[in-house]
Amino acid sequence: MNKEKQGVLSLTESDSKGESRTLTASPAFIADRALDDSVYARATRDRLGYWEEQAAQLHWFKKWDRVLDWNPPWVRWFDGGKLNASYNCLDRHLEGERSTKPAVIFEAENGDSRTLTYEQLHGEVCKAANLLKSLGVTKGDRVVIFMPMIVETVISMLACARIGAVHCVVFGGFSAEALRERIEDVEAKLVMTTDDGQRRGKIINMKGIAEEALSAGCESVERVIVVRRQPDKEPLGETSNQGRDVDYHEAMKEMSTNCPAEVMDAEDMLFVLYTSGTTGKPKGVVHTTGGYMTGVATTHKGVFDLKENDIYWCTADVGWITGHSYIVYGPLANGATVLLYEGAPDYPAKDRYWEIIAKHKVSILYTAPTAIRTFKKWGLSYLEKHDLSSLRVLGTVGEPINPEVWLWYYKFVGGERCPICDTWWQTETGMIMLSPLAGLSEMKPGSCSAPIPGVKVSVLSRSGEVMEWGHNGYLTVSEPWPAMMRTIYGNDNRYVKSYWSHWPGIYFTGDGARRDKDGFFWIIGRVDDVINVSGHRFSAMEVENALLEHPAVAEAACVGKTHEVKGQALVIFVTLRDKNAPKDEVISDLRQFLVGRIGAFARPDEVYVTNDLPKTRSGKIIRRLLKDIAEGRAMGDTTTMESSHVLKELYKG
Repeated sequence: MNKEKQGVLSLTESDSKGESRTLTASPAFIADRALDDSVYARATRDRLGYWEEQAAQLHWFKKWDRVLDWNPPWVRWFDGGKLNASYNCLDRHLEGERSTKPAVIFEAENGDSRTLTYEQLHGEVCKAANLLKSLGVTKGDRVVIFMPMIVETVISMLACARIGAVHCVVFGGFSAEALRERIEDVEAKLVMTTDDGQRRGKIINMKGIAEEALSAGCESVERVIVVRRQPDKEPLGETSNQGRDVDYHEAMKEMSTNCPAEVMDAEDMLFVLYTSGTTGKPKGVVHTTGGYMTGVATTHKGVFDLKENDIYWCTADVGWITGHSYIVYGPLANGATVLLYEGAPDYPAKDRYWEIIAKHKVSILYTAPTAIRTFKKWGLSYLEKHDLSSLRVLGTVGEPINPEVWLWYYKFVGGERCPICDTWWQTETGMIMLSPLAGLSEMKPGSCSAPIPGVKVSVLSRSGEVMEWGHNGYLTVSEPWPAMMRTIYGNDNRYVKSYWSHWPGIYFTGDGARRDKDGFFWIIGRVDDVINVSGHRFSAMEVENALLEHPAVAEAACVGKTHEVKGQALVIFVTLRDKNAPKDEVISDLRQFLVGRIGAFARPDEVYVTNDLPKTRSGKIIRRLLKDIAEGRAMGDTTTMESSHVLKELYKG
């Protein structure tokens, strides 16, 4: 078979290294597992019956008339069913012991904590919902939420869901221009923000950013609710617009804790969440209620083997889909105790995460591979200060994790006793699509294992043929799933073209992948991250994984640079374990190392050594900024960067 024509990327020896390694959970963990092997067989035998069974775990005001109405790419799940997302996250837990169970534990950067039980959270959500109603917000209106990782953000989301308003959470690190663009695209009627955000001991003027965005347009916005973080300040400060702005805390004093949940159709819109698009214009991904709630509740419980007494911590920001699905809607629908942290992983010290785990006895940790690589670079001394024995399940999300870092996570964070759920999914999928089920599935370091029960995933060639094992292809989903996006807000044509125009009735994820001989899936990375050097196609992830196996390298990233002869040239960026290492020698060695691991075509034209790589606050490397540097362009928007200084001093070789 011609691998170059049949797949996305060429297969190299480094692709299959270590693919025979498997690990299993301990016998004690397996014996206590809620699910058994039959879940896969049941879902395969009757996929729609399986999802109907999962949907029945939620509260419905009216049961659906049919499970699925599928006219590709348009879909309706649980058609005719009536429910409310906020009711499912709160009201149904108020009978019995869960009413006094902690729903959210908030940990501030300075160590202050705040806990709300399900009963208390329900009361606050009802008050906030009544506040929205008092300001004229009704079912179907869009509300933009521009707030940091605080309890009021969760309250605001659930309050919108309670009255049928559509929330659009905008990441708190975005610029005024990015915020304005989203407010205008979704035609928001109301904006919720805070006076301040807090990060690394500094105060961020979020109200000022919101005011700048609103002053540049946003004619649809009628009212602005401001949550005050600093009670000693005047209610709304100098930037207050007296006829428009509402003091959240003052207004909440007058609101009732009784607000009946709006009866919503299963296909009513729940939220719009913006993700980056290849055209430069963000895409407003639309998620509806019934299928989304079914998908996130099922996967949260099943993937992480959720127990009633677990303390669950997902370190993502609530402004991203991971925060929506696996901080708010999935966990709270399951009656979990959720830890919410506002702050950086290294402030005031690099052991902050481990300190929080020990303090709150966290049992499930779900974080990003980039964060794990950073922890590995910092060393074991920070881990060893704290008791992490409460951990029983670990998860990764956001990008593929290389085997070396997976094994470090397993050994040193999980103490070789915690299953690792390496999850693959997207803003567009709404829920986890591929992952081991903790304690039920075998694990391979670096592999996201297999589709979860009820999901059908394939690796296809350009012509739509299923790829043989070991060959790279396009990752696709061949059957509809409950939490799938419904469209791009206001742009059905873009939705069809972006996701459904490659093969009839098949969803294209945009990622490359392969299956190994044991059926395990391996994510190669975005298809648009493929680097083509003189006709040799290979993935950025392939190069980065190879670099991370070099003893001198702590972190690595690579991009392709335009080259008039080769088409593209490889450019790599690395941070070193030893900052005093002779850089010229290391750079020379890295060039030869890549040639030996991948081939002569992978010899980088340029190597940059830096003290850190540009990352978002959620820990993802911002490769577009590295691309700007490689191409000699001025760097684009850096507002989402955790530390804007990291690329000011580069050593180029």
